[in-house]
Amino acid sequence: MTDQQTNYPAKPSRREFLWNSGGGLGGIALASMLGADPLEVSARSGVLGGVLHHPPKAKRVIQLFMAGAASHLDLWDHKPWLEEHHGEASDFGEKVELFQNGAGPWTKSYFQFRPYGESGKHLSDAVAPLGEVVDDISFIHNLVGKTGVHSQATYLQATGFQRPGFPGMGSWISYALGSVNDNLPTFVVLPDHRGFASNGPKNWGSAFLPASSQGTTIFPQRENPIENLTARAKYVTKQADQSGLQLLNRINKGYAAERPGDSRLEARIESYELAARMQLSAPEVLDISQEPAFIKKMYGLENEGATYGPEINVPEEAEYFGRKCLIARRLLEKGVRFVQIWSGNDNGFPRRNWDSHEDIKRDHGPLAEGMAIGTAALIKDLKQRDMLKDTLILWTTEFGRMPSSQGSKGRDHNPFVFTNWLCGGGIQGGVTAGESDQWGFKPLDRDNPTQVYDIHATMLHLLGIDHKRLTVRNNGIDRRLTDVHGHLVKELLA
Repeated sequence: MTDQQTNYPAKPSRREFLWNSGGGLGGIALASMLGADPLEVSARSGVLGGVLHHPPKAKRVIQLFMAGAASHLDLWDHKPWLEEHHGEASDFGEKVELFQNGAGPWTKSYFQFRPYGESGKHLSDAVAPLGEVVDDISFIHNLVGKTGVHSQATYLQATGFQRPGFPGMGSWISYALGSVNDNLPTFVVLPDHRGFASNGPKNWGSAFLPASSQGTTIFPQRENPIENLTARAKYVTKQADQSGLQLLNRINKGYAAERPGDSRLEARIESYELAARMQLSAPEVLDISQEPAFIKKMYGLENEGATYGPEINVPEEAEYFGRKCLIARRLLEKGVRFVQIWSGNDNGFPRRNWDSHEDIKRDHGPLAEGMAIGTAALIKDLKQRDMLKDTLILWTTEFGRMPSSQGSKGRDHNPFVFTNWLCGGGIQGGVTAGESDQWGFKPLDRDNPTQVYDIHATMLHLLGIDHKRLTVRNNGIDRRLTDVHGHLVKELLA
């Protein structure tokens, strides 16, 4: 193919025709149309164009997602009643539809609970490192789901809908607020090093939003953390790589000029341009070698480079999760808006996720302590850098686990109630907004549970966004992150 063949004919596109027609009046009309169409707004500025609905308390978000359904009863939600009635036959007083066969006896936590902080909040020994920062955290123990199926429940927490085809929360925020740093993505995803959770990249896809708002996946533990960022074949030179990208750019821009309004190709062009800039900026952000030794130790990285055995263990979980937390902090410092950190891959044996049907102590113990070391370090680090005040942290999972046992050591799925917590920008620490019942089976006030829509609405509010006004028409419906639901959880607000 010659250069001449890649030069597209000079016939004007519809955009050019409108701009040049009528002595410039067409251009004014075009600008008006573009202003009215949210999908045409530059990803750099965001659809809100920097004009928020009200003053924000937070500028950026970290979402910590425990894939597989972490047990609220063994981490956060202390139940003395279960300790008193441990081993007795469970009786819920109603018909209970379980996912498998988890209607064994009442079962107390597999870990000891102890009070921490001025708030006296009880945490299990599995998450003891978070006791140092518990007064910065606000807990929600009455969150309810809609299903005990992992894939649907994960979609619900990640996107606000329990079926595919909807944007992730990070995509909505990326779409609304735009980019702070032109050299890095607005929305970054750090999956579990063992692989994706249920649904994989669909959890952070852009769906009907501009494709540029989707999450960019980074695996910090891998030799090649960002797939396809740089050419890795030995026969490809840097100059040839750049020449190839320039050729693609010319072809794509010519094609796009004749098809205005197609966000997929525009996003592809933007991704090439961003990738070129990331070749310089991303290695610096991912290189933690210059971090002080005390910072690495705080994040659980004192065993960096160690070889671990086949059994799940705390040092390994702490190193892998802590590294993601440290890199998340570095990404936020560089202007990334939304970082999503995953713990746990999809179903497999032995368990390397939170789906502890067989043995809570074996699986939750290392996963929880490793998570707690990294998370506590992240909160302390953000605080000492004066960033926690405008960084919003959400800890979530797809549902909880039953207060009755499954087998002798596990717990079955419980979508009827579970725990989330928030911390940072605009959150009142040291409080609990909503309790579960004495068993940790359902909300204490069954008429007024908290739903994921309420969490999302509250987070958007803290970012300066009215969740009812951030909408995009898709298939004839004005879609939003909170569907047709959602109210502020005012008890969480500082």
